[in-house]
This record gives sequence, structure tokens and C-alpha cells, in this order.
Amino acid sequence: MTINRKSLLRSGAAMAIALSATGLAADDLRFWTTEEQPERLARQEAMAADFATASGHTVEVIPVTENDLGTRATAAFAAGDLPDVIYHPLQYAAPWAEAGILDTDAATDAIEALGGDTFAQGALNMAAVDGGYASVPVDGWTQMLVYRADLFAEKGLEPPNSYANVLAAVDALHNPPQMYGFVAATKIDENFMSQVLEHVFLANGVSPVGTDGVQALDEAATIEVLEFYKAIAEASPPGDLYWDQSRTLYFSGNAAMIIWSPFILDELAGLRDSAPPTINDDPTSSDLAAATGIVTNFAGPSNPDGAAWGDVRYFGITSDASTDAAMEFVQYSMSEGYGATLAIAPEGKFPVRRGTAGNPTEYADLWATLDVGVDRKAPLGDLYEASMIEEIVGGLDVAQRWGVAEGQLSAASAIINSQVINRFVREYIDGERDAAATVAELNAAIAAVQ
Repeated sequence: MTINRKSLLRSGAAMAIALSATGLAADDLRFWTTEEQPERLARQEAMAADFATASGHTVEVIPVTENDLGTRATAAFAAGDLPDVIYHPLQYAAPWAEAGILDTDAATDAIEALGGDTFAQGALNMAAVDGGYASVPVDGWTQMLVYRADLFAEKGLEPPNSYANVLAAVDALHNPPQMYGFVAATKIDENFMSQVLEHVFLANGVSPVGTDGVQALDEAATIEVLEFYKAIAEASPPGDLYWDQSRTLYFSGNAAMIIWSPFILDELAGLRDSAPPTINDDPTSSDLAAATGIVTNFAGPSNPDGAAWGDVRYFGITSDASTDAAMEFVQYSMSEGYGATLAIAPEGKFPVRRGTAGNPTEYADLWATLDVGVDRKAPLGDLYEASMIEEIVGGLDVAQRWGVAEGQLSAASAIINSQVINRFVREYIDGERDAAATVAELNAAIAAVQ
């Protein structure tokens, strides 16, 4: 039984929790989470216990392996036995909304109660459906162009936030083997190359899908992408390169720029013994972190606004949920409990809700105080300048992925997973055909992926 859901939630989460605490509507909730590592589970269970104290609702935290999430959700939906809330990746938001697994009205009301303008708009836009949102954005991260800010400053170089600025830095800094201008991903069977290439294509406004599904790549803009990628590949070491060589060479001081995920942030600062910086004799030194800058949004010549590649996670309120209680749990997790939510893994959980109407930067500020690291701990705000923290968090405002805005994420994912783009880009880099011929081959290969 529900209790006037929309009017209740628009009065705010605090009133809803207060009503529940008086015993008017106590429920037993089930929460599926893909954060199944023991330490992360323990943090979620502690947050759920705090919510139970505040609201009267109990929450069973149930770990689900991410690879099994889709099949388990489909089976539970068919059986009428979905959990109340599911923490899920972006790719399930629209399909589950269309299938009826998610209650989009509940998610939309929760967002409105929290304040839609307090969320990163890129994260909201990626979950947009007709009339509202499929799910509530929780956390995310954006891929980063990591660069030696100290060397850029010495040479008077602009930050590498465009193709042109990257290439100018390559010209100024490339001096192998002491310093490679870039370490580009070139190993075609690695998802890392797929991810990096999608970012580079997005930066120039190029996508293999449109509103009607698979579409031909724009020839002129794609040639710009290919020429840029060949230039950074030629400023890289030879061989099949992926995340490992990128990180190793940057950590040893032999790379000026790489593209990586934010999970590098604690390693850069010498907080993880399994991946120490080797730029000096102290593997626990934060010197490399201090010398590093990052760019999340960068632009190609055909897309001056640029793009950030983002991965966002969501709370989905299901169609089988105890709706009001589930919404209360989501709102609590995004307000009083948001610090605990982000603390599960701060280096990979940027706050998609920056703050509140009264304090617009409350959660972004809190996030910067959360400890990161494995063998040693330190807050990100102690390791990196405030401007860099702002760049890290701000990327989620403009985060994009192929096919999301067009409702064609599944089609885009099929193309990415086929690795045909990786293969033809690598063949172009290796000189097997010219740029125009490569675009033609790419379009034929993309059209054949179904």
C-alpha cells in the first residue's frame, strides 16, 4: 500500500523518513548491488543499518555479480519477484524501463524531490526516458587524459583539451626513449582500446549510431579522428599497447600523456604497493601526483564543445518494489547516506549529485575528503589541487556514450564489442590503407554488425 507518493516525496526525504520512523509504513526491502567485494558490502550494510534506524525500514543487501545481473533481473521480473532497488550500470537503464522492470515514475519523483538541478546533467541525460528518468544516478567516473602538467608549464603549453593542443604537446615533448609524447592504445583485442577510441571519436562528434540505429560515419570528421589517432600512435612506443604499458611508462616518467580511468589517481600518489610510481626512488612518493594534470572533456576540430566519456551507475526502483519505502531508501542514500555511498570507492565514484539547494557543493566537497588508496590512505583533496578536483567532478556534466542520447546503446555496444573499429584503426595506423579507404571499410563493417 502506498501513501500519496508524489505529494509525500515532493515534501522531501526528511518528512518521508520521519513518517516511516513513527511506524506508519515500515517495510522490508531487498537491495541488489554489484559492489560485492567484502569491504564494499560491509559499507553498504552499515549504510542500510543507518537507514533502518532513521526510517524503520529494514534493507537486505544482496550481492549480485555484474555479469549475471541482466539474466537474474529478467528471471525475477518474469516470476514477479524483483528486489525493491537495483544498483546497476548504464546499459540496463533504458532497456529495463522499456521492459517494465523499472518504475520510471518513482525514479523521476525521487530525482525531483532531491532536486534535479543538484545532479550532474550528463548523468541525468543518459538515463532520460519519455516523461522523466529510468533510474536515479548514484555515482560515476569519466575517462581522463592524464598529462605531465609540470612539463607543459615548462614549455608554455596549453592543457591537452583539444586535438590541436595534444598534437602541439607531442611536437614539444616527444623525445624517445626518454620521453614518449603519448602512449596510445593499439592492442585491438583489449576493451581498453575500444574505450579510448570511443572517447576520441566522441571528442570530434563522430558516432556509428543515430536515432534510427546504425549509421555511416561522417567521412570528413572521421578522417580527422584517424589522422589524430595515427599521430598519437606514432608518438607512442612500438607494439601492442594497452592500459599496462600506458601506466608503466607514465609512472616511470617516460610518457607525457596517456588516457586512463580515475582508478589511477591513488596509484599516482604512491598509495598502492602493487602499482607504485617509479619516477623516483620512493614508491610511496606523491611527487608524480603533484606533477600531474588531467582533462576529462576534450575536443576535436569538428566538435568544439568536445565530450567526456563517462560511466555512470544508477539506483533502479523496480516495478515490484514497496514503492514509497524504496524511494526513501534511494533518497537517503543520495543525501544523509551519500558520503557512505561514495566512500565505497571514492576514486571511481565521483559524486553525480554535487550538493543541495542550500549548499550546491556539499557532496563534491565531502567527496574530496574521503580516503583513497589500498596500502596507504589519503583524501583526494590532499593529493590534488582544487582545480583538478573540479575538473574530475565536472566531467560528469558533459559525460556521453555512443547511442545513449539516441536510445541506441544496444546497437552501439554491439559495434564496440565486435572490435571492428579497433581493427581498422590499427590497420590504418600500420599503413595498410589511407584514411578515406579506412572510413569506407569501417562503414561496411559497422553496417554488417547486427
